[in-house]
Amino acid sequence: MDDFILEMNNISKSFAKVRVLNDITFKVKPGEVHALVGENGAGKSTLMKILMGIHSPDNGEILISGHKTQIKNPREALAYGISMIHQELNPIMDMEVSENIFLGREIHKNGLVNIREERNQAESLFKEIGININPRTLMRNLSVAQIQLVEIVKAISLSSRVIVMDEPTSAITQKEVKTLFEQIDRLRKQNVAIIYISHKMDEIFQIADRISVLRDGELIGTFPVTDVNNDQLIKMMVGREIKEFIPKTVVPVGEVILEVDNLSRGKHFQNVSFKLHAGEILGIAGLVGAGRSELAEAIFGITQPTNGVIRINGIPVNHQNPKHAIRNKIALITEDRKQTGLNLKFSVKDNITIVSLDELSRMGIINDTQERKAADDFIHNLSIKTTSRNTLLANLSGGNQQKVVLAKWLLTTPEIIILDEPTRGIDVGAKRDIYLLIGEMVKTGKAVLMISSEIPEIMGLSDRIIVLAEGEKTGEISRQDFSQELIMRYASAFNNGGIQ
Repeated sequence: MDDFILEMNNISKSFAKVRVLNDITFKVKPGEVHALVGENGAGKSTLMKILMGIHSPDNGEILISGHKTQIKNPREALAYGISMIHQELNPIMDMEVSENIFLGREIHKNGLVNIREERNQAESLFKEIGININPRTLMRNLSVAQIQLVEIVKAISLSSRVIVMDEPTSAITQKEVKTLFEQIDRLRKQNVAIIYISHKMDEIFQIADRISVLRDGELIGTFPVTDVNNDQLIKMMVGREIKEFIPKTVVPVGEVILEVDNLSRGKHFQNVSFKLHAGEILGIAGLVGAGRSELAEAIFGITQPTNGVIRINGIPVNHQNPKHAIRNKIALITEDRKQTGLNLKFSVKDNITIVSLDELSRMGIINDTQERKAADDFIHNLSIKTTSRNTLLANLSGGNQQKVVLAKWLLTTPEIIILDEPTRGIDVGAKRDIYLLIGEMVKTGKAVLMISSEIPEIMGLSDRIIVLAEGEKTGEISRQDFSQELIMRYASAFNNGGIQ
């Protein structure tokens, strides 16, 4: 008989008479990585929130090391040795990194918080794990990827017996993923159980021992990872076969529409040059800190380059702010849709039309009929799943929220679309929808500049890839020469002692 460190037996949960979990049994062994997979809305988050004491189940029981228990809140979950890295990061932005790591379990000396010791311990944790972050840095000065890494370190530092990792690699790149997997392997050897939630199939097959599949609140099954393949797993998750998961749209490449010539911005990136053609998808690859997002922000006018020239259709432009970029038919879909792309407290309609209100107004008065029609058209054309245009955006799944971001910018009729991590944190079905939408963009002659940390994604969609390392362009690769090894060689060029 198997010994389980965690058993969730016959768990059911409803919200407003809608059943979101139906008689789920989920068991985890000590020292195993147990992947929990399913589309957004399948019930994964609800099940984990019950485990963490955020929700209480309507039926069922939880056993820790064979002992029945009730977990009433996250503090009790921690007391039982259960911690969670949440997909939606909620750090205290005006506190230091070290303070965030020890939040709620501060180190005291003589009745006061010992900031120096917290910094020292945080620095030791970073060194042990191989992460280069200053513990004194304010959280707001970190990138999304760095915040994710801090959350991972925090969970590891809790000495938990069960760690739930919800999309832990959604904002980090290949090098950081390797570091994380090394830590997971170390924890596994210490008999710590990892519940690993991810939409990245390659990661699941690389790291998991067993897989449990949820669909529409039902447990489809639990399997040793060696007993299923990628296609079978996707079919169980979505209830149908998905052929050609990353579909490549091939269209004739047109004239150069965007030219970046020796663009620099201080220490962030230096002397970056490239040309982007109409109908082309140009991928930008690189590790965290390579300057990819910073380059996109400079092109879009969020920040100002210190040197270099940006040309659109051969004409030099100077984007003092995003409004100038929008006038020049550029759109930027940022990597963190909830922080910088959307207002979750607004409706679907309001989010779609917010950038285009001037065009939907006359003499300063919004034309409600035009605004509603614009929203309805994009809801239909992009297959956004929502009960109505007036639904609060917070009630949509991640994939549908991302479609709303795309709708917002497509309404501005851009010619150049910059996509920064366009499928971060969304499920396999929604990912493919986004890929198809990107294909439709280039079919209409739009030029796409796509930043992605997922190498299969950037190789699958791009016509060319440029690679940045430590702010410099280290390589440019044509589609016929794509390989993960070549991308990683360019991405880690300086770590390897120079450009290879």
